Amino acid sequence: MKKLLIIEDDRIIASIYSKKFAVEGFNVEVAEDGQVGLDSICSSRPDIVLLDLMLPKLTGLEILTRVRAMPEFERLPIIVFSNAYMTSVIDAAWKAGATAVLTKANTSPKMLTEAIHDLLAKADAATARTATAAPAAAKAPAPAATVPDDVEFQATQRRQFIASIPQFNQGIRDLHQTFLKTEDRTQKCAMVGELYRHIHVLTGSSGLVGADIIARISAAYEALLKEMHDKPGNINVSTTRTSTQTLLFISALLERAAQLPPLAAFDPVVLAVDDEDLSRRAVMASLERAGVRGVACENGGAALERARATHFDLVVLDVDMPGMNGYELCTKLRAQPDYRDTPVIFVTGLSDFQSRARSTLSGANDLIAKPFVFVELSVKVLSYLLKGRLAAQRIL
Repeated sequence: MKKLLIIEDDRIIASIYSKKFAVEGFNVEVAEDGQVGLDSICSSRPDIVLLDLMLPKLTGLEILTRVRAMPEFERLPIIVFSNAYMTSVIDAAWKAGATAVLTKANTSPKMLTEAIHDLLAKADAATARTATAAPAAAKAPAPAATVPDDVEFQATQRRQFIASIPQFNQGIRDLHQTFLKTEDRTQKCAMVGELYRHIHVLTGSSGLVGADIIARISAAYEALLKEMHDKPGNINVSTTRTSTQTLLFISALLERAAQLPPLAAFDPVVLAVDDEDLSRRAVMASLERAGVRGVACENGGAALERARATHFDLVVLDVDMPGMNGYELCTKLRAQPDYRDTPVIFVTGLSDFQSRARSTLSGANDLIAKPFVFVELSVKVLSYLLKGRLAAQRIL
């Protein structure tokens, strides 16, 4: 019987996967923090490890680094769970020796099961090639005929997920209200960290049950909260506004979780307009991180021509540009029937943010302050695009 070690501090996800893989014939062990996980690798010598990167006591990266430094564990298959928006962390995981990296938001139980069986088969094949007089390695257990399929498994977990929503939803709303009311910067940072941990759980659980719309925005929001917690200087009026809007959107999604359809054929295109090259690159990088296609223009005139030739699902628009400024371009776009309801997000300097937020947006839906955290714009863009998709389906 193959040994599977799950190192995961979210007890709900750990319990679900523990039961699933136990039924499939694995000897499953769970560790709820990094130090216990590292000790378990050394003592129980598992055949494969499922590792969350965000753990108490020791992070997943620290575990990877220490394990790969031990010759006896050089070839131990380790599947890392990460957040797709934390690209630097993913790169670090590969460099530290991850065998595979999966994202919680879009990895179904079936995909995880297939990855585990595939890696174990490869490990057995490698052992067989190098073995001399050693006995043949035990084969990875094949999924039993009595094991519920992925659809049935997800349906069961989805029902439990929906049943837990009211209490969870109230919890995150209360946390965010406390964050908004707290003036002490150290305490605000601590509240952001607590909210991050709750959203981290939501990303994993919503991805597990196939609630991909919730998982998509939750993963982005989780990454923004991580940036705000790790770099308190990023807690400002702009990120706080984005955090508030996103939490309210997620809360509304949770209230309608039972009616949410799959996020199929989601391929929006965004127009990014800014006369500064670095700012345009920052916007395009944020769109790429959000998994959204972007088209960049360096002035209002060129942008207006592109908008007339091609319909865009959202526009990110710098306010201060020579020639035709953002306000003028927005007015011209709104005069076109195809752009009367298209979301427009203004980009403005942080020093002007509060005054402009209090005044009219001149036809825009929202604004963000630069220099901005890349993932903040990713979160804001995704929110408006997903809201538009759901509004068109008369769900939100």
